[in-house]
Formats: sequence, structure tokens, C-alpha cells
Amino acid sequence: MDWTQTLFEVIDFRSFSNLWFWIVLAVIWSSASHWVLGVPFDLVIRARRHGGQALADLEDLVRINVNRLLYISEMSGLWLAGLVAFVLTLLFILAVWYGVEFAQAVILLATPMTIVGTMSLVTARRIHTEAPHGDALFQALVRHRLRTQIVGMVAIFITAMFGMYQNLQVLQGL
Repeated sequence: MDWTQTLFEVIDFRSFSNLWFWIVLAVIWSSASHWVLGVPFDLVIRARRHGGQALADLEDLVRINVNRLLYISEMSGLWLAGLVAFVLTLLFILAVWYGVEFAQAVILLATPMTIVGTMSLVTARRIHTEAPHGDALFQALVRHRLRTQIVGMVAIFITAMFGMYQNLQVLQGL
């Protein structure tokens, strides 16, 4: 028996049965939930509790990240939207039409993150136009984080169900 064949039998390199895929899934959603518009959520909590310099730091960081997101969307938003649409369409075709498991795994990661990116852009525009301070800013960031967590919970559930289905299909030899 060849050593590579033994290695492939011992370590399953398929996406949904691979521990690294599930670690990546957890890290992506943990990071998306922690970094609200590029601002660490612990800074939001500290600013809400202590105010003062922490609040000033939070408002400055939110302003910087909102301006950055809006600048990127204004300068290259159409190109990025087209590129993302192309990549998602390509992945969808590979995942559904050709049944490529890696494409299925990536589409289950990329599609909800695209939704979160769109939500971040909408929240950034709202913060830019309304210019909230203090409690209004906290509420906007907490609301955005809650929406991100809801999208993450739904995405993790769907990914887990699809992953279990794929693993059961492989066990049955289909």
C-alpha cells in the first residue's frame, strides 16, 4: 500500500468531514461577531460603561471605519459587487451543477459573509448620515452585532445540516 493512499484513508480531506473546515467556520463567525464595523466589541462595552476617553476612542474609531467603508464602496463598489457576484455565481455553479464539495463548503461560508458585508455597508451609511453619539451609537452597533449573530446562527445551522447530510451520503456510498 502506498503511503499517500494510507494518509488519505487516515485523514479525510473532504470539506465537511474535515476538522479544519469547522474550525474556520467558528473563527469566521466569532470574528464577524466580535468586530462590529471594524471596531472590537469589547471597546463598545468599555465605552458604554466608562464613557470619557473610551467613548471618544470609540467614536473616533467608528468614524474612521465608516469613512473607510464608504470610501471603498464609492471608489470601487460596482467593481467589487460585480466581482463578488461573479465569484459567488461560479461557486454556486460548481457546487450545485458539478457537485464539487469544496465549492459547496466555500459557498456556505461566502454567501452569509456577503450578507454581513452588505449589512455593514448599510449600517455604515446610516451612521454616516445620522452621526449618532453616545447611546444612539451604542444601539446602532449592538443592533448590527445582533443581526450579524442571527445571520451567523442561521448560517452555522444550515452548514451543519448540509455537512451532516453530505457525510451521511458518503457513508452510504452515494
